[in-house]
Amino acid sequence: MKENINALDEIHKGSCMGVDAIHFILDKVEDEDLKEILKEQHASYEKIKEEIEEIYPKYNDDKPHETSAMNKFMTFYGIEMKTFNDASTSKLAELLIQGTNMGIIEGRKVLNNKEIEADVHKIIDKYVTMQEKYLDNLKEFL
Repeated sequence: MKENINALDEIHKGSCMGVDAIHFILDKVEDEDLKEILKEQHASYEKIKEEIEEIYPKYNDDKPHETSAMNKFMTFYGIEMKTFNDASTSKLAELLIQGTNMGIIEGRKVLNNKEIEADVHKIIDKYVTMQEKYLDNLKEFL
């Protein structure tokens, strides 16, 4: 049971971080095609979060973990610092690719190293597959 809770918490935090990063970057994006992709990715993260929140009570009475205020600040600050001198489409895509890769890695680790229930596995697989799709889309903007 604990493996399911840990897996859902990890992916929920990753989805929250993805939502935050897109939110912080979106105002910097000038390329309309990239904006559309980010809006779609943002909606996908929100959907994953909702799915996790729906099944979470099956495994735990609490709520899924989210990113802390400190992590949100660090994400915002990191984006601001890395785009201070270069907020080009290519640079923004690079930052998004780095974050997306981190999410894919964490998701794959959960899928490969945890004994989790089928419903949890399905959501995490959907999370990883979604990120892999957007990773391919983001590469076009480098």
